[in-house]
Amino acid sequence: MGRSDVGPSSEAPAPEMVESGFALEVADAPLLHDGLNMADLAHLLVLAERGVVPPAPAARVIGAVLDVVRSIPAEDFPYDPAYGDAYNSREAYFVRQVGDDAGWLHAGRPRREAGRVALRLHLRRLVAGLVIDAASFAEATAVLAAAHAETVMPDQTYLQQAQPSTFGHYVLTFAYPALRDADRLLAAGDWVNRSPGGAGCVNGSRIGLDRDRTASLLGFDGLIDHTRDAMWQTDGLIDVLATSASLVSTLSKLAEDLEIWDSQEFDFVGLAGPYTRSSVLMPQKRNPYALSIVRGAAGVLIGRLSGFLAVVKTPSARTDNLIFAYGEIPRSLELAGKVTRLMAGVVRTLEVHPERMWASLESGFSQATDLAEFVMQTCGVDYRTAYVVVGAAVRRAAAEGLRGIDLTAGMIEEAAEGRIGRRLGLAGADLTEVLDPRAIVATRRSPGGAAPDVVRGMVAQCRAAADRIRAEAERRQAAFDEAERALVKAAEEVAGR
Repeated sequence: MGRSDVGPSSEAPAPEMVESGFALEVADAPLLHDGLNMADLAHLLVLAERGVVPPAPAARVIGAVLDVVRSIPAEDFPYDPAYGDAYNSREAYFVRQVGDDAGWLHAGRPRREAGRVALRLHLRRLVAGLVIDAASFAEATAVLAAAHAETVMPDQTYLQQAQPSTFGHYVLTFAYPALRDADRLLAAGDWVNRSPGGAGCVNGSRIGLDRDRTASLLGFDGLIDHTRDAMWQTDGLIDVLATSASLVSTLSKLAEDLEIWDSQEFDFVGLAGPYTRSSVLMPQKRNPYALSIVRGAAGVLIGRLSGFLAVVKTPSARTDNLIFAYGEIPRSLELAGKVTRLMAGVVRTLEVHPERMWASLESGFSQATDLAEFVMQTCGVDYRTAYVVVGAAVRRAAAEGLRGIDLTAGMIEEAAEGRIGRRLGLAGADLTEVLDPRAIVATRRSPGGAAPDVVRGMVAQCRAAADRIRAEAERRQAAFDEAERALVKAAEEVAGR
């Protein structure tokens, strides 16, 4: 008995298919619209140059695509899930415009090739834009760090005072990973900007399309070598999505810190009014709303990364992994760009309260580590012994309502006698320099330390890196623009426009 599932179906697609699968793909069509136009133009030009399509129909079909480029934006194009996916909607439209000549669009090219090309054309711009956003955030952070290279504060771990530092040193924490992610995005952009064009179905095409010419017309840096790989690879998409999630997770860390520090209980910083939202019930309450957006976006991107990883576990040569990529990856990059720009605005306008930071620092015991090291070096004891003695002195001082700067050599001697059974020979020693938070910060002159001059040096490094990264991304954007202008011009010449 013969099979009935071979060849195109003569039946209309099920309503459920239209409502779910086709509608899903058409919903993402506006994201791919401009790229599909460019993909069609490049494909038709190569077909015409190779003599596959005769000059007259080539001119008519290219002219129809140019009309869309010039006058029909994505939101006005008649994408309709009743036809199938975005490619089929375009086919139906071009058939209405030029009849059977529209069929030349299929020569040597499956529908997925057009989608793969369009996705990369769209993503390369989004990636370059996110690189610029990340560099701008790092720049804003470095500027803030420079302004507060001498603003002494209690650095914290687990929300507990750790050691004296500066706000400038603290905030640079977030510039470096943002710059690393920007560099990763540039590398991911290299992957994105490779052409799958002319790959045919899975093993190439007997038409012998000039793949290098297609890549050149579209402004790609080169080819994806293997034709099957060109149609189905997703590893670079994971890279792009993961790096975007990493970038926004860094911003989320800063957002969580600032949300705590913007509270009345800390009052270390204050968000500028445009980045807050007032309570409609409580007149005194102004919430750091922008920070919630950043934190929430980090969670969304982590979820999208996890979801996409679950999708791409499919066997090879399956469409499901990329059907979802057409929408998920661009929208994730767009979200990452929006919140990165938002966080850059928060940083640029942030109000820092040095007096509150100093008051908190002055009231605590963040000098304890330096004091223990002083005891170790001065008294010739091991660090564990010094730690135990200083810890005992700190506990007693805290119980008596004293502060770290109130500790004396006599208190250390009493603690030593109680803990190790002997005095250390510190009687009469002046501990002022050892306990002064500003003096402590000034000693941190090793690479990466919190001393103001060291911080300023790191600021200069970060700003230079941000300038380099931004310039490269802007160069790429200009190259994309030029390639598309040249492609349209070449198409106009063939179409006689």
